[in-house]
Amino acid sequence: MPSPVTTRVCLHSKEKPGAGLRQLTRVQGSGCRNRRNGRISSPSLAAAGGLGQDAPGTPSSGRWRKKSRVWCLHTEGGLTCLSRALTSWLLLPLFQLNQLEEAADAAHTFFMANPEHMEMQQDIENYKTMTGKVHLVDREAKPHMENYSTGVRHYDQEEYALAIESLERALRGYYTADVECRVMCEGPQRFEEYEYLEYKADLYEAIADHYMQILLCQHECVRELATRPGRLSPIENYLPLHYDYLQFAYYRVGEYVKALECAKSYLLFHPDDEAVLENADYYNSLLEETMDPETIKPREEAAKFLRRHKLESDLLQMGATGLGFVYTEPVTTCSSSLPLQVPSGVNSELADGPALSLGKKPAPKMDRELREGGSLLYSDVQFVYNSQQLNGTQRVLLDNVISEEECQELRRVANGIMLAGDGYRGKSSPHTPNEKFEGATVLKALKFGYEGRVPLKSARLFYDVSEKARRIVESYFRLNSTLYFSYTHMVCRTALPGQQEKRNDLSHPIHADNCLLDPEASECWKEPPAYTFRDYSALLYMNTDFEGGEFIFTEMDAKTVTASIKPKCGRMISFSSGGENPHGVKAVTKGQRCAVALWFTLDPLYRELERIQADEVIAMLDQEHLGASDLNINPKDEL
Repeated sequence: MPSPVTTRVCLHSKEKPGAGLRQLTRVQGSGCRNRRNGRISSPSLAAAGGLGQDAPGTPSSGRWRKKSRVWCLHTEGGLTCLSRALTSWLLLPLFQLNQLEEAADAAHTFFMANPEHMEMQQDIENYKTMTGKVHLVDREAKPHMENYSTGVRHYDQEEYALAIESLERALRGYYTADVECRVMCEGPQRFEEYEYLEYKADLYEAIADHYMQILLCQHECVRELATRPGRLSPIENYLPLHYDYLQFAYYRVGEYVKALECAKSYLLFHPDDEAVLENADYYNSLLEETMDPETIKPREEAAKFLRRHKLESDLLQMGATGLGFVYTEPVTTCSSSLPLQVPSGVNSELADGPALSLGKKPAPKMDRELREGGSLLYSDVQFVYNSQQLNGTQRVLLDNVISEEECQELRRVANGIMLAGDGYRGKSSPHTPNEKFEGATVLKALKFGYEGRVPLKSARLFYDVSEKARRIVESYFRLNSTLYFSYTHMVCRTALPGQQEKRNDLSHPIHADNCLLDPEASECWKEPPAYTFRDYSALLYMNTDFEGGEFIFTEMDAKTVTASIKPKCGRMISFSSGGENPHGVKAVTKGQRCAVALWFTLDPLYRELERIQADEVIAMLDQEHLGASDLNINPKDEL
């Protein structure tokens, strides 16, 4: 009989709200309210039992809503969220009132929902120094979720008794919060804006509509309780994960009855999970000599939760038919992936079973087949390291992508076209006050070439090397579809004199390119304002005459470095853009570091507009072989 192992693949479908339903507007405590008039509207549909991650709702454009204490404005341009903005507004008055500890907590609260906000991170460090306060308080934290995170940390450190204590506390907190959430859905019928003026229903229709609205709101509590403050998307498989962690933790402390109880509780949510089914069989074998394992039942609160959820789903389906709106219960098949060890002290027969080392959680799942090792296309390009050698997923390091002469030519172009703060709304030091950031796009380079401000041949080189890089990335990762440019940017970071002593910051903070990295939760949230459409990234370096500036990959904690790369002329690092590849740049402490930064997408809808325009210019040049006089170019420029 093999020892307990839980290695699984997670598949989930995203929910599509029914066309006849108004979208949820929720306040803390999970009541569904509209900020303008306090009226409740019908919620979007939640994933059953908190088992999966469903798509955020799509409220009417131009209306404010509050969800998990996050104010969001839906406009034609997309979603703008002021996560915990009220907390950030408290900072200045608290500071001026000399209430520094409260200001530190306010800054920390804001940062928990905005981990990419580097200025706030620096403020937190300053508050810690001024107050001597080490442990900061998140004033918006959900207790059940805090206990869950604590339990997972203890589990990862193999502190199983402490993990059990925290996870059990998290479960009790979850079910209490569920009751409170459902109570907040009760009340008079709610309308958005002035919908009640056009509302027409007889008595029985109005009663049915009212209670259907309450039922939808209560159904949404599953999603609400699985969503971290400041986030739009819930944690996948949130409630079942408690039982999954507990079943193995109880096994490791020798409480086999509770291990089997938790395994059976988990199987209520995922009855076909082969790994936990194997674990349950193993726990049965440990107990069958002393008791009848069949007398051990799943936990009543889990069974009751699922029975209620199924009944609600059936009622919603029936109500949808009777009231004429569309309701689809999302189909979710999702289970966790918890790396475990073969228990110590087991006999040789058990040791022959599958064994995985207990360590960091696996990298985030990719939504496409992972392949690499394709042709580099150009004979001069030199392969250096692959994903395995770089300790990650979908990574490659190459040398000699461009020559020394091409590097020097690109540096000359950079000196002629760079603009401070380009791409960052003119902020010359967007990431650190100790460096100056400059950038330029490929279309700008061609424009300067037309105007004679830089040689057109040099401007075209920028275009050509970026296209060369795109082709290499597409070929090496063996993509089945065309890779399009999402953004092309020549960038230089320059160390500012007199500001380099005792630096402890980064030139570019640790981040992921298509999701919001949340180191504390070990998650990367693929939602706005992240560039969620980016699929692959590449950096082509142009020089080495500077100090610092190493490119680094890290774990999801944004601290543990897994690979460090020293830039040099012609070197290119490329990788997939998701949370599997957190990365950043160490401080540039002397000189100027320049590179061509490239982001790619597989979705043609998100092609870079300036790149399309540049393609048209280059196509014209290639097809017509226009000379300098035809283009009204400075005669000193040569193609």
